[in-house]
Amino acid sequence: MRRVVVSGVGGVTALGNDWPTIRARMLAGETAVRTMTEWQRYSGINTKLGAPVVGFTMTDRYPRKKTRTMGPVSRMAVQATERALASAQLTDDPIIKNGRCGIAYGSSFGSVAPVVAFAELMTEGASKHLNATSYIQMMGHTAAVNIGLAFGVTGRIIPTSTACTAGSMAIGYAYEAIRWGKADVMIAGGADELDITQSAVFDTLFATSTRNDRPDTSPRPFDRDRDGLVIGEGAATLILEDHERARAREAHVLAEIVGFASNSDGAHATLPRPGSMEIALRMALEDASLDGSAIGFVSGHGTGTEWGDIAESKATKAVFGERAPIHSLKSYFGHSLGACGAIEAWLGIEMMREGTFVPTINLDVVDDRCAPLDYVMGEPRRIETEYLVSNNFAFGGINTSLVFRRS
Repeated sequence: MRRVVVSGVGGVTALGNDWPTIRARMLAGETAVRTMTEWQRYSGINTKLGAPVVGFTMTDRYPRKKTRTMGPVSRMAVQATERALASAQLTDDPIIKNGRCGIAYGSSFGSVAPVVAFAELMTEGASKHLNATSYIQMMGHTAAVNIGLAFGVTGRIIPTSTACTAGSMAIGYAYEAIRWGKADVMIAGGADELDITQSAVFDTLFATSTRNDRPDTSPRPFDRDRDGLVIGEGAATLILEDHERARAREAHVLAEIVGFASNSDGAHATLPRPGSMEIALRMALEDASLDGSAIGFVSGHGTGTEWGDIAESKATKAVFGERAPIHSLKSYFGHSLGACGAIEAWLGIEMMREGTFVPTINLDVVDDRCAPLDYVMGEPRRIETEYLVSNNFAFGGINTSLVFRRS
């Protein structure tokens, strides 16, 4: 089995598109959450909070012929990938098109607008908005396909449409593809767009925050006074590469992936089970040939929902004990669904490299129903660690865990 490294990163997020900008804003205590005044027209939806990417456009970079098959999900994914390939210095490398580079990429869904066109056809008998690219924009594998089209990738495609684990699962499957010799380079990550329908999914479950007039105070992962999640958007791409290949071309290696695991609860679609989460975390450590004591930081899923936070904290304590420092980046970006696992992996690697981890913002008093952990609160924490774990959990009881080693 081959070693797998991260040789490039790129993203589009609600707090910026590069690490220095994002770092500065997080250290200043900024969040991307705002009141979505444009949602006032929707009755029956309690939440009016979101974490949008503001001012994103690709019109100055790609001709319409390139973007007509892309909705917002794919446009953000392609832009993140362009930045990641440049970071890895692989933009013009022949491997991108020779079949030994693949794509593993996920989103919770495709773009929403084309769905309206199909619904119009069904309800009205005709549609003014349906066209030849509508399905390509809305299909579950739209991000992976459009990345392949944009950069001419001819290797394997692994789409992961697994909601909140789509990004982390894509990274894990990409890692396995290289590890087992099926590819030499993999473009891996996740993307999702902010839309009222995404928030409505959770609103109908009474799982969204309604602090509509106080957007800077929500979400509140693990906090006693949390009242639900906030939906965000964005994309992040990691370029994974065979270690020997990266070393031979003297690539700037950011981290090594040393472990991955995924499993499912097999019990309930929306109620998480800490026991299954615990198994996934232990399997990832086993894959990495590590004990829990080796992990110096845990990047938590931490959505700010009641049962999700409680279950995750119990599983984390069972594996890492009370000593493991943990935070949730969703307190800054909201829950970007299919993108969150990739964004959190990217930013976790950056923080591990620099040795400073931001706190969970808005975490003032830990819910006493959450397990006792070393929650990073209030101020950034200086932590030098060789290993970072990044965890994500999704509807359907899907659990993922990634283990990164500092390079």
